[in-house]
Amino acid sequence: MVKRVLIVKTSSMGDVLHTLPALTDAQQIMPDIAFDWVVEENFAQIPTWHDAVSTVIPVAIRRWRKHWFGHDIRLERKQFYATLREKQYDGIIDAQGLIKSAFLITRKARGVKHGLDRQSAREPIASWWYDIKHHVDKKQHAVERIRQLFAMSLAYQYHGQGDYGIARHFLTRLPATEPAYLVFLHATTRDNKHWSESQWRDLIAKLAPTGLRIKLPWGAAHEQQRAVRLATGFAHVDVLPKLSLAEVAAVLAGAQAVVSVDTGLSHLAAALARPNITLYGPTNPGLIGGYGQRQFVIKSADEQVSSISAQLVFERLLTEKLI
Repeated sequence: MVKRVLIVKTSSMGDVLHTLPALTDAQQIMPDIAFDWVVEENFAQIPTWHDAVSTVIPVAIRRWRKHWFGHDIRLERKQFYATLREKQYDGIIDAQGLIKSAFLITRKARGVKHGLDRQSAREPIASWWYDIKHHVDKKQHAVERIRQLFAMSLAYQYHGQGDYGIARHFLTRLPATEPAYLVFLHATTRDNKHWSESQWRDLIAKLAPTGLRIKLPWGAAHEQQRAVRLATGFAHVDVLPKLSLAEVAAVLAGAQAVVSVDTGLSHLAAALARPNITLYGPTNPGLIGGYGQRQFVIKSADEQVSSISAQLVFERLLTEKLI
């Protein structure tokens, strides 16, 4: 009999990606297991890439809260809750650990509710709405925390490094003859995580003799403008068109290597098993950094990304044999 489990992990992109290895663990132990997943609408593509996911239930709390009591939003919420309660689940795992996920989503689903206890959850009050509470050490990488939560909730043991389970979804679709290229993930949401445009351009110039092309994806208009500025004057740089998340994933999957700032797409590169050098300033990469094989960290000593030089990044690309 198929064991049907509901996952509540709504955002952000990195957090959603960090949940995937736990699904792979469970699938290896229980091949017939099927997961439904409640996730923010902007990230609803991600769970579909894992073959253990049966149904994705998009939620739009980020958008709803702007007009929570508006007529159309109330209708959307009503339909969401109707969908959420259609099935009786063998288990519900709230991997978000926040009051909003526990109160607005997890408590309304049908089934035994698992989550982190007060000492483990990001927001301890969230544990009020769980039937079974699990203690998970906070002093480990987010991927390992979620793997442990799933294993305790579903009563199995796991071993070794986690496998996101989505790389094959894209690797089988790669073009056969595309020239080798790097991807530079230059966009992030916080100013103190940005690397300066002058350093990006210096690195681009240093890579010109290698013959490798460099691809620059972007999401918002101001990121496109930055990409254009970075590419100006360089024949080996391509500013990509506006892409969906799945299309960005396909570009990343074919890259020889990636250089990134601390951003959600950096975690996507890790999930796709692409070699990636990530530049960190204020973030602690030990807890939420790139997880997987050939994920390399350059952490500034003064927590300022701007203090990392293009020469240092170039030398690391050489040392790790990424170019």
